[in-house]
Amino acid sequence: MTRSTHSVTNQVPPLVGYDVFRADAALAEAFARHVGPAHAEEATAELSALGEAAGSAEAQEWGAQANAHPPALRTHDRYGHRIDEVDFHPAWHRLLERAVAAGLTDAWSRPDGQLRRAAGFLVWTQVEAGHGCPVSMTHSAVPALRAQPELAAVWEPLLTSRTYEPGLRPAGRKAGVLAGMGMTEKQGGSDVRANTTRAEPLAEPGAYALTGHKWFCSAPMSDAFLVLARAPGGLTCFLLPRVLPDGTRNAFRIQRLKDKLGNRSNASAEVEFDGGTVAWRVGEEGRGVPTIIEMVGATRLDCVAGSAAIMRQAVAQAVHHAAHREAFGGKLIDKPLMENVLADLAIESEAATALTLRLAAACDAAAAGSAQDRHLLRLAVPAAKYWVTKRCTPLVAEALECLGGNGYVEESGMPRLLRESPLNSIWEGSGNVQALDVLRALQREPGALNAFLAEVGRAAGADHRLDAAIKALLTELSDLDGIEGRARRLVERLALVLQGALLVQHAPPAVADAFCAARLGGEGGAAFGTLPRAAGLAAVVERARPVNGT
Repeated sequence: MTRSTHSVTNQVPPLVGYDVFRADAALAEAFARHVGPAHAEEATAELSALGEAAGSAEAQEWGAQANAHPPALRTHDRYGHRIDEVDFHPAWHRLLERAVAAGLTDAWSRPDGQLRRAAGFLVWTQVEAGHGCPVSMTHSAVPALRAQPELAAVWEPLLTSRTYEPGLRPAGRKAGVLAGMGMTEKQGGSDVRANTTRAEPLAEPGAYALTGHKWFCSAPMSDAFLVLARAPGGLTCFLLPRVLPDGTRNAFRIQRLKDKLGNRSNASAEVEFDGGTVAWRVGEEGRGVPTIIEMVGATRLDCVAGSAAIMRQAVAQAVHHAAHREAFGGKLIDKPLMENVLADLAIESEAATALTLRLAAACDAAAAGSAQDRHLLRLAVPAAKYWVTKRCTPLVAEALECLGGNGYVEESGMPRLLRESPLNSIWEGSGNVQALDVLRALQREPGALNAFLAEVGRAAGADHRLDAAIKALLTELSDLDGIEGRARRLVERLALVLQGALLVQHAPPAVADAFCAARLGGEGGAAFGTLPRAAGLAAVVERARPVNGT
């Protein structure tokens, strides 16, 4: 006779069956703040539908399956023919299908397109982050391709399609395509000007034969790639399709897939071009970096949004756990020390979300002709990419700790978030690259600093700690001696001042006060959970709680 040794009690129910968008007050309010009134109702309804899908048990299972069954490389078929294909679990395809259908590869065809897409990307990435790579690359390829109008005319409608169609076929026979990117090489890394891949002109106008390699090629199952190679006129951007218009496979040799720390659902590869690899020039010869930087700028903003999404999901899980778990005679969420930790995590997450959506709205405004927003983006995007992505890993680690030992177990989902958390800080230029890019913007584009100061100036006089931080920032900018060695500190202050200005203007007073005290006023410690004693922390935690979860 089997005897029961105990009953299962005091275990937290899964956070499932909720609207990821509407349950995130910071996101919903920031979206409402920026979206045009004429289409606000329609756009909000779309995001809510995506939020309900993201919070469903089915979608969460897709995310778990896609990571439990990573992609596999098949270089040859059973007969020995070279095919260079990557096989994925069906869950991967379900995730991409829903992302593409939601317009996450199309920010270009509707009003407030960048804002709507960024909010959707932030929602859907909380299900599973790895498939966000091809989504981001596909979206970001569009502005770069516009440097070559005849190519854009063919490829842009397919890249912005709402139809996901896997499988290698000529682009003209598909209803939608995905794009990847290959920039870095073994010897150069982020220094793409050290690239050695060669491009030889062919008889067909605009066509070249490539010979060389790429050390990191993102999303190798995509239909086409933007790559850099050295043409006779210098480093140049090219569009390289996997399948040529006549139906033959292009010479795109996948040597191996990377065995990565996280991002395991997504394939990243080393590839070789054997001299028979055909690609078409995008932009002028010798203008490769300025051309492909259009793609890089868009993907950098996605790094910010992706990190904000991971941070939000980690905070949601931590607050949900604390709201249900009892310890030491009461709910964890009611314990003063846990309340401090959760509130500290919540203000960090809200600051990241507010900054993401402000930058997305600036992208829409810049596309409509706003020079002020264009200048702001030049400085604010690399600063945000630097800071938000760096804050992601410590936040997720602290949120995981809120779940105790349960958070260290794979079934909780928190280890996957933790493994994913460093990626966006590395992808599209690590911290030093972003810091140096900020210095370039300050030195070469005076309008960028003016736009930044105008942006934060909207909050002038609202909080004495923010005012003092702006003044200290100006003092630091006035001393250019040894500025490169101090670049990280400078960029950190730029990002914090911008976040503080946004929260002071738009967040509840308790959120803005806690942020300014801890991040700008020096009243917080180095670890999360060290906010100064203040009223309103319980309200900050409650605001971060996904209240319509079970």
